Amino acid sequence: LGKILRLNLDGTPAAGNPFADRGGVSREIWSLGHRNILGLEFDAQGRLWDLEHGPKGGDELNLVSAGENYGWPLVSDGVDYDGTPIPDNATRPDFRAPAIGWTPVIAPGGYLFYRGSMFPQWQGQALITGLSTKALIRVSINGERGTEEMRHPFPERMRDIAEAPDGSLLMIEDGDGGRLLRLTPR
Repeated sequence: LGKILRLNLDGTPAAGNPFADRGGVSREIWSLGHRNILGLEFDAQGRLWDLEHGPKGGDELNLVSAGENYGWPLVSDGVDYDGTPIPDNATRPDFRAPAIGWTPVIAPGGYLFYRGSMFPQWQGQALITGLSTKALIRVSINGERGTEEMRHPFPERMRDIAEAPDGSLLMIEDGDGGRLLRLTPR
């Protein structure tokens, strides 16, 4: 369940994958135990991060490391949709804990690590669009941990975000009639 694969451009397994010695399709696996990956992004240091939907609770931002198991479906900071409890991440220190999680959910859309100059105080932060939260969620990264800095509210569900060449932010609303918004400082 929920694997991140690392491949060469021709589709063959990349050298150095952590499960290569197992052979077969395991040679392609970089990490496992992910639930529902919405996006993969590299930060300014070249580290890979993923953003995941949890079940009822337990949305996550994870620093993706070679050979790590992130625990799904054995742990989550949410509960199953039918109400069945799922043990929290903290109950299984043998699995990699999220850098930051959300319960109740933010229902993330897209995200990026801001690199522009138009919002200098946001450089290096993860900017995540929220569907149910109708927000832009800013998360600072300190080492391997994330901290929510602020939620900027919007009137509609926010689906995705991109950084324009000038450093402004382009965000798109979810649903019929969704608008493309350009964010700049006041």
